[in-house]
Amino acid sequence: MAQTIYFAAATLDGYIADADDGIDWLTGFEPNYEGTGDEATGSIDEFIENTGALVMGSSTYEFLLDNDYWAYGDRPSWVLTSRELPAIERADIRFHNGPVADIHAEMVKAAGDRNLWVLGGGPVASELADAGLLDELWVTLVPIVLGDGKPLFSKPVERPMRLLGARTMSSGMHELRYALAE
Repeated sequence: MAQTIYFAAATLDGYIADADDGIDWLTGFEPNYEGTGDEATGSIDEFIENTGALVMGSSTYEFLLDNDYWAYGDRPSWVLTSRELPAIERADIRFHNGPVADIHAEMVKAAGDRNLWVLGGGPVASELADAGLLDELWVTLVPIVLGDGKPLFSKPVERPMRLLGARTMSSGMHELRYALAE
């Protein structure tokens, strides 16, 4: 069964974007792991391969539109928004205006035996966590301090987390994987 995983890069002070929704701070960091064998592979390509569906907020979607970037193929992708936004031609984009909990079962079903990726968006991740629907957090900590910006979560997460694993990258980034307790 699909897991709902929030996978994002964040600064050491907990931001996923600067105050203007920019991610220039992430430029220059390569997600290459130290070591050899299995741990030396990049995780983003592997993660995308194991993703069956995506959900994101309108800010993340607009960033992708503005940068003409879509690396997720035809995976079903939900955008949570109350506004009219254009669809990406080569993508299966579905817009939803309402609580993410209302469509969670549909998204998990669409993901099949792969995962549902919460792609960016502290508010979306927070809403899923509040509803008890966020299974894991995978955060790649980037050794940058912004001092201000868009936070990893938009409000406190009341559920405790248990560390599942950690990996160090040769760039100085660290990937941490947590399970959210029931």
